[in-house]
Amino acid sequence: MHTSEQAKAADGVGRTWNEVDQYLDDLLIPPDPALDAALDAIAAADLPRQSVSPLQGKLLHLLARLSRARKILEIGTLGGYSAIWMARALPSGGRLISLERNPRHAAIARENIARAGLADVIDVQLGRALDSLALIHAQGLAPFDLIFIDADKQNNPAYLAWALKLSEPGSVIVVDNVVRGGGIIDAAHAHPGIRGTRRMFELIANTPGLSATAVQTVGRKGYDGFAIAIVGADAPR
Repeated sequence: MHTSEQAKAADGVGRTWNEVDQYLDDLLIPPDPALDAALDAIAAADLPRQSVSPLQGKLLHLLARLSRARKILEIGTLGGYSAIWMARALPSGGRLISLERNPRHAAIARENIARAGLADVIDVQLGRALDSLALIHAQGLAPFDLIFIDADKQNNPAYLAWALKLSEPGSVIVVDNVVRGGGIIDAAHAHPGIRGTRRMFELIANTPGLSATAVQTVGRKGYDGFAIAIVGADAPR
């Protein structure tokens, strides 16, 4: 196949991914003014187009419900879209803490969260995530039932270590963007995010009591994937 034909084929696959996403969105994700407004605000503010997709947001929501989460920790807030999805799964009295290092992102997230009526449920903490995680540990705010890691990928090994410290048996850990268009298979890749994610997978594989899998995904966000793990009673914390 010639290069031009390959490009056309790739474009066709990409269009199919987007069309399937749209088909499933239309069937499974009802219109939601607060979530739609959050995405509009994120786009209007020209934030990085890194929010989870609606289908991925619904998956996080369902995982929170399946795990009967009462306390959720999110590492990486961006515009608050995923936080809204997860917080809506919390029972009365539930709490979500979301960590964001960028003041502008945090401000937009708080506006989106308030518009969704969740200002009393979601606490957006501003600062470097590794510092915030240490403070959360020192303040005795753990354990968390669900931990969603979606921040700077080079620090994924450290975020995983903290997730274990802040968990308990039965806690669920989800890590987004772990395939990176297939870059994850390249042991010599120079990108720090890919190197960090590979190291995180090595730690998962060698951590007793941590049972995990990973799922490759395609869609309007391209080719990527996520990892999901359950903390066992014998996992180090």
